[in-house]
Amino acid sequence: MATLRELRDERLRKLEELKKLGVNPYPAHTDRTHTLTAVADGFDGLQGQKVTVTGRIVNIRKFGKIAFMVLRDQGGQLQLFLSADSVAPLHADDSQLGFDQLPLLDTGDFIQVHGTVIKTKTGEISVDVHRLRLLTKSLRPMPTAHDGFTNKEERLRRRYVDMNVNLDVRERFVRRSRFWQATRDFLNNHGFIEINIPVLEHTTGGADANPFVTHMDALDQDFYLRISHELPLKRLIGAGFERVYDIGPRFRNENYSDEHLPEHVAFESYAAYQDYKDGMELYEAMMKEVARKTWGTLLFKDINGFQEINLDQQWPVVRYPDIMRERFGVDVFNPDLAQLKKILADYKVKLEGEVNAMRAMDSVWKLIRKESAGPFWLIHEPVAISPLAKQDPTDARVTQRFHPVIAGTEMGNGYSELNDPLDQLRRFIEQQQMRDAGDAEAQMLDIDFVEMLEYGMPPACGWSYSERFFWMFEGVTAREGVPFPQLKRETDETTKELYPEVFKG
Repeated sequence: MATLRELRDERLRKLEELKKLGVNPYPAHTDRTHTLTAVADGFDGLQGQKVTVTGRIVNIRKFGKIAFMVLRDQGGQLQLFLSADSVAPLHADDSQLGFDQLPLLDTGDFIQVHGTVIKTKTGEISVDVHRLRLLTKSLRPMPTAHDGFTNKEERLRRRYVDMNVNLDVRERFVRRSRFWQATRDFLNNHGFIEINIPVLEHTTGGADANPFVTHMDALDQDFYLRISHELPLKRLIGAGFERVYDIGPRFRNENYSDEHLPEHVAFESYAAYQDYKDGMELYEAMMKEVARKTWGTLLFKDINGFQEINLDQQWPVVRYPDIMRERFGVDVFNPDLAQLKKILADYKVKLEGEVNAMRAMDSVWKLIRKESAGPFWLIHEPVAISPLAKQDPTDARVTQRFHPVIAGTEMGNGYSELNDPLDQLRRFIEQQQMRDAGDAEAQMLDIDFVEMLEYGMPPACGWSYSERFFWMFEGVTAREGVPFPQLKRETDETTKELYPEVFKG
């Protein structure tokens, strides 16, 4: 079997021969009139008519004075029929190749063909090619599924190859686009305005997470990549907007897991004059609509180890203090760190570094969450672990915070937003003290945000979910659920050999 270097050298030889013929192997202009799917689906109306189609060659078969090719574009593939008697000759100035130049083409090349829509003797819908133009000469052969392109690390590193070889992977990202479009459509249809907010922040907040730090030369100051969209969007509520949202990346300098990436896409929305009960009603409807538009169903099988998840019901509401007491006997208002550590040790959960009661309690809750199929809403988390949520007027120890728990994970996060500036300042100070004591995930004191609250922000409900929602119901891990996950940088030996001018010594 030929090596990659040998195959590439042969394609480079063909590239040079094309250039000697005066052919530009990488022209800019194309003249497509139909997609391949449009030709196949519209055959009855197009039979005998002229079309111009484009795509990548995925198969070539030549038999003397006739040849067959299979062309693929984003939507599908179609057969091409070529005859030495009907294909126009070489016209190098237009990158047009004749039948005699077909040996200079390879699978993986992009071409444009103009011809007549026909059905062959075997009943195959085809284009009888009259003119063929080269659009892109490929220098590496595209592997096929039969070649064993199955190494997970290599597939993630060369995702552009993975999506060509494994078309189901490409379709996943069509659904991912549909997922975010459905999110956007729902919000737009309910009176929300999309406003993009900064990624770089002087002070970052809105979540318990360790931020990435960068430096802006123009201001000679350090900035943080946002860990949340929250605080700038709430400033917009203070500015007079009543319903706002943003969709985009956020960054949390933490480990990878099947449910988490340091960089991932999320959305957050804020609605003035709503509380958490209004939010649960609105956003339950939202999650159902997004699921239905993305996957066409609300009933899912084998999700995250759970046999069946049915979203098509009214989701129950569960209080955090109740479920923690019932499951582990934990008093969330007077947490016993020794008790919490013992529970975690019994479940072989290892905690790194110094652990306070709040972090330990969150880890114990995650034990319950992982065993919960849901869907249900979790409400009334203690004030100490929800520094941005409003206290519940019936029990000042808990907040009006809500999470949907589905398939063992928290699929979103929402609050009746805290708008009391003095209370917010007190909680920020508590968080900053935790941060100063070594808790890198505690929230920073954002005095500008406190000042905004002093000018006045109306009652509001905030809500967010990330693409974890998509990964979960798509049935993939976080890294499989994004097109280009971050990986440790590596250069294989073949690449070093192929580009000696880059890798000297």
